Amino acid sequence: MLETKLLTERFNHYDGLNINHYIDLDGFNALKKALTMSPGDIVHEIELSKLTGRGGAGFPTYIKMKSMLETEGKKILVCNADEGEPGHFKDRYLLEKDPYLVLEGMLISAYAIGAKQGYIYIRGEYDNAIKQFSKVIAIAENKGYLGKRILNTDFEFTLELRRGAGAYVCGEEFALMESIEGKPGRTRVKPPYPTEKGVFNHPTLINNVETFCNLPSIIERGGEGYAQIGSEYATGTKLICLSGHVKEKGLYEVAYGTPIIDVINTLGGGTINDIPIQMVQIGGACGPIIPPELLSMSIDNEAFEIFDAKMGAGAIIVMDENDDMFELILRNMEFFLHESCGKCAPCREGHIQLVHLLKKFVNFTATDKDFQSLRSLAEVIHTTTLCGLGQTSPTSIISTLKYFERMYHKRIQQSNKEAKHDRVTD
Repeated sequence: MLETKLLTERFNHYDGLNINHYIDLDGFNALKKALTMSPGDIVHEIELSKLTGRGGAGFPTYIKMKSMLETEGKKILVCNADEGEPGHFKDRYLLEKDPYLVLEGMLISAYAIGAKQGYIYIRGEYDNAIKQFSKVIAIAENKGYLGKRILNTDFEFTLELRRGAGAYVCGEEFALMESIEGKPGRTRVKPPYPTEKGVFNHPTLINNVETFCNLPSIIERGGEGYAQIGSEYATGTKLICLSGHVKEKGLYEVAYGTPIIDVINTLGGGTINDIPIQMVQIGGACGPIIPPELLSMSIDNEAFEIFDAKMGAGAIIVMDENDDMFELILRNMEFFLHESCGKCAPCREGHIQLVHLLKKFVNFTATDKDFQSLRSLAEVIHTTTLCGLGQTSPTSIISTLKYFERMYHKRIQQSNKEAKHDRVTD
């Protein structure tokens, strides 16, 4: 079987609310073990595991934790569950199917860094996940897994749920902190970074849902044992949200190092009606679009350096030969235009112009000048915006300019023919 189940092994084995069933399935064993360890030893095991953030940036998890260990005073822990990008749904599955795993990972992290207060920020549209996790918090408090003297130790931790307001930009950690504080979700100028000055100006550790869910496995297996799973460039497993023109859409968990084409063909069953693949977008709407000849590459961050990108949060969107590349990119840019917070001019004004230029390619009115303007503007937005939204939003354009440039020139030629035909008709 291609899948390697660490995070999803309890899926459908308990109802997601019954804490006793979670305990029967060895839940909270890792937390109990962690409470017998020193915070430094926990962070050391995470360092040995080589775990990287699963939210998209791929930053080594232990570095942020180590930084928090070295700070004093009140510390805050935040779980980023604001999963708002098209193509992603892994966090929703974790929150609904194994919420106590999310909680256990947060508790281990809170104990390791000395945080007594935490927040989980969940996408506003995830009604079921919000209702379920609200109940999980109440049940955990009643059972002694939240509050004071957790498991009869000196460890204490309280957790509050914050509901997002439907803004994609709040998935960016600085905008997320602003939103938690009750302010408009707009990014901050950095530095200082969250581990220095975060929520309500306290040192703050922010990780993605999937990142926290890996911590129990690391504590149980040991860092070196966990590092045996995956590839030399990325350890552990990755949750993959597979969608588009595949027969078996869904959430899959595979070890890092698994070829992309194996996920599509073995787990996804190949394309619908076996129509040839034209292109695949990796990492969601902000990820690169690659041609079929690159699908043999492995799922790991090292491989994706050729795109000046990371694997992202783990979406794979398959497009067959019936898809129009320009319509897809236009939908992406319309999404980012709508979701921009408007704080910085390159993002605020740049996406308006990107949409305007792409509509010309969709409507067969594009010129060589439009092609050059599109290339230049995408690079400017990528390099000059303040936050991850603007820095990654043009990735689909930049990657298609690299791998599908002929399609741009073909569309321009078709546009010229259309223009000539219109003049003759007139």
